[in-house]
Amino acid sequence: MYAVIKTGGKQYRVSKDDILSIERLNAQPGDAISFDHVLMLGAADTAPTIGTPVVAGAKVTAEVLELNRGPKLIAFKKRRRKNSRRKKGHRQDLIKVRIMEVLAAGQTASEKPSGVGVKLMTTVGTASVVSGQGRAFTVLKSAEGGRQDDLSLIGGVGAKMEKELNKAGIFHFWQLAAMTPADVEKLEETGEIGPRVTREEWVAQAQELLAGKPPRAKSDRSRAAK
Repeated sequence: MYAVIKTGGKQYRVSKDDILSIERLNAQPGDAISFDHVLMLGAADTAPTIGTPVVAGAKVTAEVLELNRGPKLIAFKKRRRKNSRRKKGHRQDLIKVRIMEVLAAGQTASEKPSGVGVKLMTTVGTASVVSGQGRAFTVLKSAEGGRQDDLSLIGGVGAKMEKELNKAGIFHFWQLAAMTPADVEKLEETGEIGPRVTREEWVAQAQELLAGKPPRAKSDRSRAAK
């Protein structure tokens, strides 16, 4: 049996055990989720049932495998002879899921998540372990040991933005690296930070610094080497 579902403004044809990446939902690896917006339901030996606009009572269940992000997209706009240029980058937050069951009206879900998503989160080398060195994100009242990390080594964080992070209770790389999408959304609503956490990839940069990689900016590399 197969179904056509709609999520994130896009349509997907899915069958049992299909793995696909869709736009981020409010779920974590290991969670079971369901899609109720089923546009069509069909099987190999029968005519498909087309919804108006959805198939009543039909749903598709899935388990969340991991959270990831799509490729970086660059939008560049230039106005001739106006000395005007604008460049913006974007990476879409995605979630990878495995389809468990396609259910028609009256059928109940029987399959449970396999736990693959939870295992991926605890595997050494994944972002969930690198992030925060195994520590969950938490807000601090002051720097641990009285000494904070040089947050300005993260591209896009200057002296003023570092103070804003301190006001929000963030003093160390591991705090930024351990942030979940919900934590990021809450932080971006704080003070003058705005959408810069996502736009400038502060979480990914903090994870790279914790993993021993040099800062992305050349000027920061020379400063970190001193």
